[in-house]
Amino acid sequence: MVAVLSDTHIPERMRELPENLLSRLQGVSCILHAGDVTEWWVIEELSHIAPVYGVCGNMDTPGVASRFPERRVVELEGVRIGLLHGRGSPEEAERMALKAFTQEDVQAIVYGHSHRPKLEWQRTFLLVNPGSPTDTVFAPRRTLGRLEIAGGRILRAEIVALE
Repeated sequence: MVAVLSDTHIPERMRELPENLLSRLQGVSCILHAGDVTEWWVIEELSHIAPVYGVCGNMDTPGVASRFPERRVVELEGVRIGLLHGRGSPEEAERMALKAFTQEDVQAIVYGHSHRPKLEWQRTFLLVNPGSPTDTVFAPRRTLGRLEIAGGRILRAEIVALE
């Protein structure tokens, strides 16, 4: 199982990663983070659970932005996943993510920025915004995403509410 996070905004939204998030991360094979981690120590904490592949977001400190690219493709179990944070309005973040990977051979595109969870199959790929595990300003609940991947396919995808 792969955990998908975005917009943790630690310590702005919460002082630390919430316990109900940490418990949901136990046993995952890796963590994808679509930006706005804010502080690098959050990545270090997540790395104790599983390997973390991330991109920087518009609110990340230089300590995060200098270590993560703005865009990347990660291959997991034969599945290529495009990862980008996004900028501008929530709608613009989705368009930006789609545009960033239209020429790539990806089976999923993960983006963040809007804090609004989304899980939608589009043509030949899955579009995922995991929402935010720490913020309810732009969405009714705190969330994360999970992907089950095997044999070069996404077998299952879900948005998980943390409340």
